[in-house]
Parts: sequence; structure tokens; C-alpha cells
Amino acid sequence: MSTPISGPVSTPDGADVVRRLRAAGCVFAEDEAELLTTAARSPTELLAMVELRVSGLPLEHIVGWVDFCGLRVAVDPGVFVPRRRTELLVRRAAALARPGATVLDLACGSGAIGLAVAALVGDVTLYAVDVEPAAVRCARRNLAALDAQVYAGDLYQPLPSRLRGRIDVLVANVPYVPSAAVELLPPEARLHEPLVALDGGRDGLDVLRRVAAGARDWLLPGGHLLVETGLEQAEVAADVFDRAGLDPAVVTDDDLPATVVIGRR
Repeated sequence: MSTPISGPVSTPDGADVVRRLRAAGCVFAEDEAELLTTAARSPTELLAMVELRVSGLPLEHIVGWVDFCGLRVAVDPGVFVPRRRTELLVRRAAALARPGATVLDLACGSGAIGLAVAALVGDVTLYAVDVEPAAVRCARRNLAALDAQVYAGDLYQPLPSRLRGRIDVLVANVPYVPSAAVELLPPEARLHEPLVALDGGRDGLDVLRRVAAGARDWLLPGGHLLVETGLEQAEVAADVFDRAGLDPAVVTDDDLPATVVIGRR
């Protein structure tokens, strides 16, 4: 994103919104202009929202939601924005979660994955965890209608002991960007999303290793752990799963593109 366009402050019309967004580097300026215009409750608010977008704030944080798996998911400022590629993780998790299943969304962020899995399966008991207070608040709003329990804490730490050995499907969209590559991320992510949701350590798999190490304690026999990784990390991640006592498999989707590693207890 570039800096805000200089010049006299005026209420933008539709063409002006597109022009400003395009000049700021927004690839999908027309689509974003339509979203901002629809979301704004007044011309003054539209002007303010356009200026926020031009300054580099993620569109989803400005309008307050993201379209994820056909659902409108609330996304507050400072909360990780769900990516379209994560739809592969959702589809695979939903395929493994029979009606009545117990699902755990670990490192849940906005709660988008758990919400989408529940929408596809239709009947799950859902739990979610995140370490970021802003994410926990956001997830509780998104998952309130499902009567889901959302816990604040580090991975498995805040979960009640009664869930041990009772999870059918465990989804964990943990960070997998290597620490040295975080500075190469787009400014929208690097400056406006929490570092804990992006930085996966030296090789990007530090948090994944912790998730895999504890998964057998929480999964039912025959239960599954699913995580998203980069394609180049999948072989190492599968080996991590194997060493943790999980039978690994790797699935990819070239169109998204996305890679998911699945481990069966």
C-alpha cells in the first residue's frame, strides 16, 4: 500500500473510490470499492473508510467481516484474517467429522474454521482456543449461536481435563511462516495482524510440533489432527506427525493453492 493520496478532502463518489484504491495498489479496486460503499452508513464514513484502506489497513478490519466458505465471519482489528486457501482445511475436517462429533479449533483466531466446519457438518460439539485476547473475544461472538466454548490460553493449556481422549477432529491453523520470512509478508499482514498468528519459528513448524506432540492425549482412537502448511514444509510436517504417533497423509489443492497435513491417531 502507498501513503494516502494528497489533495483536498471531499466525499468520494464510486469512480473516485476506485481511483483512490487503485492508486494505492489495491488489485481488486472495483470489488473493494463496492464493499466499502455498501458498508458505509454515510458519505463521511465512506471517506474515512477509504482513507483507512489507502493507508494500508486490511479491508476486512475496516468493514468488520470476511466472506469465508460462504459465511460472513466477523473479524476485529488486530485479529488474523482467514485466508481463502484455508477452505481446504475446512473441507477435509468436515469430511472427517460425522454428525455429533466433538471438534476442537486450536489457535482459532476469529473462530472461522470451527464455524465453517459446523456449518458443513450440521451437528458438532465445538470447542475453540486462542492465546490472543482480541481473537478470543471475536471468536466468542462468531460462535455464540453454536453454544461453543471458547478458551483463552496457549494451545491445550486452558482445556478442561474431561476433553482428554474425546476429540474426534482437531483443526489447528497454527502459524507456519519461518521467522526470517515474516518481514517479507505483505504490510497488511505484517503490520496489522498479531505476530503470534504469523511467526512459526525457525523453519515455520515450531508451533505445529507442539500441537502434534500433544494431540494423542486429546484425540479419540481413530480421531484426526489437521493442520495447514506450506507445500515445501509438508514432508517435514508429516514426519513430525509420524514421530508423534499419528499416521500422516498430505493433501493439496493447486487451485487455492493449499496444503493440509492430516494425522490419524
